Amino acid sequence: MTGADRTDRFAASRDRLKQVAYHLLGSADDADDAVQAVWLKASASDADVANVDGWLTTITVHECLDQLRARTRRAELPLDDAAPVLASQASWVSPESDALLADGVDRALLVVLDRLSPAQRVAFVLHDVFALPFDDVGRLLDRSPAAAKKLASRARDRIRAPQPDPPRRTREHLRVVEAFLAAARGGDLAALLRLLAPDVVRTVDANLVGRQVPAEVRGADAVAEESRLFTRRAATGVVLLVDGAPGVVLAPHGRIRAVLRIDLGPDDLIQAVDIVGDPARLARITLTLPPP
Repeated sequence: MTGADRTDRFAASRDRLKQVAYHLLGSADDADDAVQAVWLKASASDADVANVDGWLTTITVHECLDQLRARTRRAELPLDDAAPVLASQASWVSPESDALLADGVDRALLVVLDRLSPAQRVAFVLHDVFALPFDDVGRLLDRSPAAAKKLASRARDRIRAPQPDPPRRTREHLRVVEAFLAAARGGDLAALLRLLAPDVVRTVDANLVGRQVPAEVRGADAVAEESRLFTRRAATGVVLLVDGAPGVVLAPHGRIRAVLRIDLGPDDLIQAVDIVGDPARLARITLTLPPP
């Protein structure tokens, strides 16, 4: 195969490779970087490849695995001097390319995938999303087909854990949380006030905000006004089950940065909003998809 032929085959496969990379990495920017790295490796190779599409997919998966493992290592590093996570709204805006790639893709699923191990994420995405047989998944992961199947099964268990609450209560809770997120995204003060209890309390972990933001805010007016100012951050939010109860996860570029625990009172008004960003607290939270 000539260099020109290889270029043509890569161009024809580029969109598919980017979708694979996006599902594995959760970010359009990271997917672009991965696909660019694939092209550099493919163009530098003089291997005589019979199945070019499969070869390109293999390089893409390995590149994404390297990125996912690097993320895991970085997440283990201490962040003593880190700036407040919510300090700048600009870093919370996902690029338009993320929105385009996410068209038809469940953003909530992509966020939950961020909690899986690299191998679990690859096994689940390749088999359950792209219908790749476990023989091929195992080969890409250097595992047996049975081991690849077990990885995907564990991923499913973590993504769709059993819900402890009665379905009717959970669905009403979901409705309120979805309405709260929509109102925050739109900066709709009136809608926020309709959802908040008069004595609502908002708490936040210290690492998420600067000293100018109080750790606790009380009262519907104050909480609604603050929420209205967080439209850009709310744009990165998805509704998930947080330890079994509906809440919001803020995940710019597919990376989980904060979790909002949202508690309702007996009147179905929001009684408390706890914004979790401390790494130790985040690590203890179980995130699963809400019921369909």
